[in-house]
Amino acid sequence: MSWLCVSTSKSSCNRGTTERGEMAEAKTVHSPALTYFSMISLLTLCPPFVILLWYTMVHADGSVLQTWDYLKQHGVQGFIDIWPRPTAIAWKLIACYAAFEAALQLFLPGKTVEGPISPCGNRPVYKANGMQAYAVTLITYLSLWWFGIFNPAIVYDHLGEIYSALIFGSLIFCIFLYIKGHVAPSSTDSGSSGNIIIDFYWGMELYPRIGKNFDIKVFTNCRFGMMSWAVLAVTYCIKQYEENGKVADSMLVNTILMLVYVTKFFWWEAGYWNTMDIAHDRAGFYICWGCLVWVPSIYTSPGMYLVNHPVNLGTQLAIYILAAGITCIYINYDCDRQRQEFRRTNGKCLVWGKAPSKIVASYTTTSGETKSSLLLTSGWWGLSRHFHYVPEILAAFFWTVPALFGHFLPYFYVLFLTILLFDRAKRDDDRCRSKYGKYWKKYCEKVRYRIIPGIY
Repeated sequence: MSWLCVSTSKSSCNRGTTERGEMAEAKTVHSPALTYFSMISLLTLCPPFVILLWYTMVHADGSVLQTWDYLKQHGVQGFIDIWPRPTAIAWKLIACYAAFEAALQLFLPGKTVEGPISPCGNRPVYKANGMQAYAVTLITYLSLWWFGIFNPAIVYDHLGEIYSALIFGSLIFCIFLYIKGHVAPSSTDSGSSGNIIIDFYWGMELYPRIGKNFDIKVFTNCRFGMMSWAVLAVTYCIKQYEENGKVADSMLVNTILMLVYVTKFFWWEAGYWNTMDIAHDRAGFYICWGCLVWVPSIYTSPGMYLVNHPVNLGTQLAIYILAAGITCIYINYDCDRQRQEFRRTNGKCLVWGKAPSKIVASYTTTSGETKSSLLLTSGWWGLSRHFHYVPEILAAFFWTVPALFGHFLPYFYVLFLTILLFDRAKRDDDRCRSKYGKYWKKYCEKVRYRIIPGIY
């Protein structure tokens, strides 16, 4: 995807590239000037933005104008003053959570799943135990609260310190990945572009591992990033209950929809390992810092806002929003399920009760071998080439709209996701055009719209 890790929707094609070609991909989608500007901007602006978002949500009543007035009055020193220092309790909370998730990833049983063949001919092998880890995590977290062993409200109370620690800790982790890619790559799917900024930002390795079995990208993207989304959604709900003695229906709708979405992700986690995030994007700041920091902060921000801004929607409106959100999440899931079934059966299945419409596209691998793929042109995939992004964006809107429209900031994630997915659709189209050539042109003639049917 465009930046950061977590759209849970799959890319439309998989293309083999050379080592340098994979590293240079970012420079071929946009102009070199825009690419470098984007990289430098994200490297320098995203860390402080996380802190500003947290401060505005928690201490400035969700008002961007209030934060802006404070910064105008106090300048750089004011910003330094509001940046929380990482504390011992923040580091302990992060360490315990990370160790727990790493242990679940390593030791919980799961079916062995093979990923797609990599550009260098490697096929990664995974243990699909994400759903088990998800269930164990939420049951453990809620049990610790229920039995009075640990109060999740502590996480909210130290949230700024946790984000600050994650910002700095994840930067160090990305430096480790950069050094590891140079010194001890895990596979032949690694290499340098010759530019230190690109190597750090886009990453050196496609499938970095610690030892034989601990896959770093599965940990950062799935078990830390996506899992933290669910954990923090529950945390915000519990914090509001602790503060007010009840949970507003707006918070319930927000929490339920986020949990349904994350549940869908872990139910489908093995499919995620075939996506652009895992099969094409290397492990660098772009993916790993984003999943370790951006997901826990930005993706959960509507719930963060609702903690101190409970809204009484009323039963009828709450049910309408909940139903609309669940419908969008289901359609997003069904899009991916439909294509997975089409690929699994080699096109010998039914799509909306009919034999699927398809294009047989041949392509040449980097080794010179000619292969073919089937491009689905019916069902959801006949509406537009990336229709699955439409319900994904709408689902984000529906778990944000319980905050109503008093402030803009809760809707930042919806705006960010829209930009991210539209840019990702362009990158994906460019990749498929390069892979399939004339067949992709034929596909685009049959499925005319990129994302929104009839519009774009």
